[in-house]
Amino acid sequence: MSEQPLAILGGNPVRTTPMPARKAFGTSEIDALNKVIAHYQHSESDPPYGGDFEQAYCNAFSEYMGGGYSVAVATGTASVFVALAALMLPKGQEVILSPVTDSGPLASIIHQGYVPVIADAAVDSYNSTWEQIEPLITDKTGAIILVHCAGIPTDVETIVTQAHRRGIKVIEDCSQAPGARWNGQKVGGFGDIMATSTMYRKNIAAPGSGGIVYTKSQSLYHMALAHADRGKPVWQEGYAERDPSLNLFPALNWNTNELSCAVAHASLSRLDETIAARNAVQNALIEWINTQSTCCYVAKFSGSASPFFLQVFIREETLSVDKLTFCQALQAEGVDLNPDYKFLISDWKWALPYIKPPLSTPNTVSARDRSFNLYLNEQYTQQEVTDICTAIAKVEQHYAK
Repeated sequence: MSEQPLAILGGNPVRTTPMPARKAFGTSEIDALNKVIAHYQHSESDPPYGGDFEQAYCNAFSEYMGGGYSVAVATGTASVFVALAALMLPKGQEVILSPVTDSGPLASIIHQGYVPVIADAAVDSYNSTWEQIEPLITDKTGAIILVHCAGIPTDVETIVTQAHRRGIKVIEDCSQAPGARWNGQKVGGFGDIMATSTMYRKNIAAPGSGGIVYTKSQSLYHMALAHADRGKPVWQEGYAERDPSLNLFPALNWNTNELSCAVAHASLSRLDETIAARNAVQNALIEWINTQSTCCYVAKFSGSASPFFLQVFIREETLSVDKLTFCQALQAEGVDLNPDYKFLISDWKWALPYIKPPLSTPNTVSARDRSFNLYLNEQYTQQEVTDICTAIAKVEQHYAK
């Protein structure tokens, strides 16, 4: 194949139209909002928190997970904050956290008086395994917040088994991986309690921000309910909503609302379709990259993904340029990607005084420095796959040593 001039150098790009927008807010979401509006137009009540649509959403999520209990909250950060609070750990205990995450989980640990301990990731991954977690465990370790990053499940089964043998609780953060599976079981159901974001960019999308807490334990469910709403024991017989003297303890108000829950419920109802469509695209990309690319590869992983983005590694030794230049050339060809992922805790200077030293995540930093994140969504088709692969081949041909 004759070499085509790169778009970044003045040539014609592979793709001249933008990659498809997700547009997750569709007819189902509009119908859901209209149902809420119609319901409360003919109700004696204005839309409350803890209302009919919130309960329906929580019940649907619990059913999706195979039974258990769910608490809807206002944000993804709230879901982690409430899940951690529900464990009722003694203050000062250490909480081990995956190395790649939003700042919300870290802040949740700090604000509740615990000591964050950051685990490294496995090689060629953003996910931690037991190999990275075990050396960090001390007699002060109370819990592990395990993130399933990029929609890729980690070996949560081993981690939970080993943690429970030591009396350590496990929170699964499934914000980027709802519906992903490990050994055929959905992630979020292995640990003691699950937290997940339903922020508008996530695979389950509420408008703006949203979150949900899930557990199979009724006692943890009750604590999550109370910590999500000012310490209220709403499950107790005789509890009076307008009597704060009955509250169990001081807690914050993380309540969500009927409109947000209705939209998230609509998104949840097609989550499996979303996952299937994204996996079709991701699997096609992985197949081409790992068989046809001369400079890129996707690391092998186990389990079944709920794709959020695709981490693609670059063999810089095969190129005449660095990763950033390679990625900029891909972007100029019309490929949507993130060349430099910023969600590594070790990069956040503001966080360092709060974290138990030493903070050392060399595998994580190496993985980020050698990779880029390909964006994808359920609107991508074979045409997008073809264009991405064509762009990679074009840029590789130009910059290959």
